Amino acid sequence: MAATFRRRLQRGAASTAVAAAALAALTASQAPGAADHPAARADRSPAPPADTPIDGGSSYFTDRPPLKTPAPPKGSGHSGDTGSGTHAPSQAGIPATVLAAYKKAEADLRASDPRCRLPWQLLAAIGEVESGHARGGAVDAQGTTLRPILGPQLNGRGFALITDTDGGRYDGDTTHDHAVGSMQFIPSTWSQGGPHGTGWGADGNGDGVKDPNNVFDATLAAGRYLCADGRDLSDRTDLDRAVLGYNDSSAYLNLVLSWYTFYRNGTFEVPDGKGPLPVHRGGTSDSVGGPGNQRRDEAKGALPAPGGKGGQHKPDEPATPGGSSGTPGSTGPGHDGGTTVPAPSPKPKPTPDPKPTPDPKPKPPTKPAPLTALEAVADKDGTRLTATVGTDFATAPRVRAKDADGKPVAGATVRFTLTGSTGTVPHGLTFVRAGGTPIPGGATTVTVTTDKDGLATAPTLHAGDTAGPFTVRATAAVRDVRPVDFAGTVTAKPAPKADALARTSDKALTTAAGGAYADDAVQIKATYQGKAAAGVPITATLVTDDPKKPVENDRGPYFKDPKATGADKDKPVRTLTGLTTDANGLLTLPKLYTDSRPGTFRLRLTTADGTVLTVTLTVTAPPAAS
Repeated sequence: MAATFRRRLQRGAASTAVAAAALAALTASQAPGAADHPAARADRSPAPPADTPIDGGSSYFTDRPPLKTPAPPKGSGHSGDTGSGTHAPSQAGIPATVLAAYKKAEADLRASDPRCRLPWQLLAAIGEVESGHARGGAVDAQGTTLRPILGPQLNGRGFALITDTDGGRYDGDTTHDHAVGSMQFIPSTWSQGGPHGTGWGADGNGDGVKDPNNVFDATLAAGRYLCADGRDLSDRTDLDRAVLGYNDSSAYLNLVLSWYTFYRNGTFEVPDGKGPLPVHRGGTSDSVGGPGNQRRDEAKGALPAPGGKGGQHKPDEPATPGGSSGTPGSTGPGHDGGTTVPAPSPKPKPTPDPKPTPDPKPKPPTKPAPLTALEAVADKDGTRLTATVGTDFATAPRVRAKDADGKPVAGATVRFTLTGSTGTVPHGLTFVRAGGTPIPGGATTVTVTTDKDGLATAPTLHAGDTAGPFTVRATAAVRDVRPVDFAGTVTAKPAPKADALARTSDKALTTAAGGAYADDAVQIKATYQGKAAAGVPITATLVTDDPKKPVENDRGPYFKDPKATGADKDKPVRTLTGLTTDANGLLTLPKLYTDSRPGTFRLRLTTADGTVLTVTLTVTAPPAAS
């Protein structure tokens, strides 16, 4: 028994050495002149980044790749079909849309940062370890996961301690953050922790939205992070530093590099939703899933052989929340990245068929019926949303999730997204936390879980400083469920009102023709319900002396355009707009001049809501020449 175990261990160690050698050869072959490259970088430190890892130190899938690279099975009509309807937990098949996202990210980075030499197989290795390629490719046609992929709560118990930074915008948790999406970004890194504080989030599919739950967005963001700081990923030192920036663990590094080497040796495409799913979860530190746990599981005879079959999740089930490596059958890489060694299994003994007996155990509870529809729930104001700029909306969008029988579905995930009906969301329009506290970076997308009555209510909406129409779209994280749209409008603030205008002086306004009135000759005060009315817009017009139909005069007193220059600066202007009262409701008109015509003239002052004041101006004949 001991001899057999030693032989297997030796074969595992040899396999690890071969994989390490293959990786060294692969990375060295990525760039011209690579033979001299390590020496040129000998002074570079391999120390990992000191900040919080990109996934918050979350647990990850610790399944290792098989010892041999499988070829696409034959006779199935499409690549990757085993013909048996099952998938081994560690295979080279990658779901079509996820594979396309990895390759597109490589192409985008090749164009924008060619010195990085990012291989898509490195993204695939991280995607396998972080999320099993988005749960075996459980994504829609645009690459968005059918259900949000969330890591464990980062509450400091086995993981990093990261209190909420996004108001639940990405992870639905307003107390602590979770790693989100197929590449497991923590929200603060996605939206804030990138270059210049703008976040590492990226728009990989060109839809104008940066969504960590979209595989095209997430893989491009991951690629940019790996390429940061001028890294050249054909250099082993830079490659190690990049991966350790994701999760600062030598076990994590060894595991990712083993998958990277595996995918460089060959992969094939499988249909979305049919990708092989990893089984074992752990890896919160170098010790989790390491040799100590391996020995415990060997004693139980629970370790699967590398590349062997094991339990798996259905594509639409969430990954097991973890960090716990004590589950029977869990495995993981050790400090040295050694291959997991299977323990011999005893041959099962035949047993006679048992006699049928009634089952005393109660039947398990029936699972709730799947979500098939969303419907808008109206309140006393209906479903239309209206608010003025700078205020909170009195109502919030709300939907009910239902099954095929019309019954409410609890625990369903609903995403509320702000979109502009004209292509642009009114500036400053965001979801806010309870009490109106802004969400850092502004939230235009939030995820909500339905309650026991199947209801999902979006957070409070806050109108910014721009008026305009918009739409809130409620989308279920289930394929083929029609979304619900709520129409909304942000309106401009109404102009301040005045129900009375009056001069502040009763002194007669008289001057000679060809002269001018005093600088502050005409001052008025606007009031509303007896109180000073600030900010009231007023129009001043010099009109003809016709009380029934006053029109702008073409003679008599006039203003000068304060903005005119040159020959136009003395040109008469007889209508002024854009005048407003000050904080005390007062308005002093610009200086008034007169032409050569004497007589009695009228100055008409009006507000937007129709309040009028008429002022009489007298112009006398000029004095006789001596």
